[in-house]
Parts: sequence; C-alpha cells; structure tokens
Amino acid sequence: MGFYSQKILPYLLDWSLSDPNIAKYRREILANVKGEVLEIGFGTGLNLSYYPQDLEKLVTIDSNSGANKLAQKRIQSSSITVDNRVLNGEKLPMSDNTFDSVVSTFTLCSIAKVEQALKEVYRVLKPGGEFFFLEHGLSNKPKIQVWQNRLTPIQKIIGDGCHFNRNIRQLLEQHFDTVTLEEFVGENLPEISGYLYKGVAKKRIN
Repeated sequence: MGFYSQKILPYLLDWSLSDPNIAKYRREILANVKGEVLEIGFGTGLNLSYYPQDLEKLVTIDSNSGANKLAQKRIQSSSITVDNRVLNGEKLPMSDNTFDSVVSTFTLCSIAKVEQALKEVYRVLKPGGEFFFLEHGLSNKPKIQVWQNRLTPIQKIIGDGCHFNRNIRQLLEQHFDTVTLEEFVGENLPEISGYLYKGVAKKRIN
C-alpha cells in the first residue's frame, strides 16, 4: 500500500462514511449483533459506537494499517473489549465455526477476491450464525448501472479498489443459505455511490 492508501484515504473514508444518514443505517443493522463477533473491514472504527454494549467478544480486522491508527482512539474510548488486527479478509486465521456474528459495512465493494472473502466469512461462522452487512453496489436501474460501470475503473483508483458496480445480492445469495436484505438509495446520497444493500445472511444449521 502506498502513501495515498495509508496516509490520505483513511481520513477521506472517515469523513465520507461519518454521514449522519449512514449512521442511521449502521445503528439499524448492528442492533441485533450478538455473541462472539468478527468485523471485517473495520476501517477507522465507525461501527464501534453502534454495537450492543453486552457483546461477549469483538474481533476486528482491516488490511490498512493507516486506517488502523485512526481506529485506535475509538477503541480506547469504547467500553467494548476489541481484539484489533491488521489482516486481509481473504484469508482468516480463525478456526471454523468460531463466531456467532460477522459484520461488514462498506467493505465488500473493495476486497479484491470478494468471493474468497465470503467463503471465509461462511467458514468462520457457527452453524446458524449470521452475517450482518451494509454495503453499496449495483443499482437496479439500467441507466444508473451504465454510469456505475463507466466510473468504477476511476473509483477503484480513488477508493483503493472500491467498485460501484458489484452485485451484492448476487454475491451473498451464491454463498449463503438464507439472505434477507433491503435494496434502496440512501437518504441524500447520490445513486451511483449510494445504492445500498442492508440485511442479514445466515449459515445453515447442520
């Protein structure tokens, strides 16, 4: 990772993803997280204040050490004990069937091998465990899709791998047994970057 990814992008992401409208969606999706929890793509720690305070355990990973430095202030001021690690979500060191819940917000858009990362999420979830997600991606409107496809090559450079045009529903339904989600344009957000997917995917109980 270069200077831009480490020193500039974390501040840009922290600013843009601190939007009050996005905060509302974070609060909604994280309200039901429980048990031992893994968050992939922890970033600057914006989710921390929305987790239930009675979590048993929170393990967080992010591959960007620059974002990790910004997250430390939020970790130190949180009442939740956080095991924070600089790791890539495409290959997790955790054992199979470890977590009750896995969380991802605005992360699936930028993981290079996103299908491998979802396989890893499924693997580390306990049977019956849930994957809570809030992501942006491919619009359901063809005219918007055209612009998302045109702008994604530029966005991948600016956003360190971020795609406007990933079909989050399709990705999740390929890897999980049950997927419940909402698709909508975020309040006061441009549709090209603000077409959102919010919901829960569940691992089969053996």
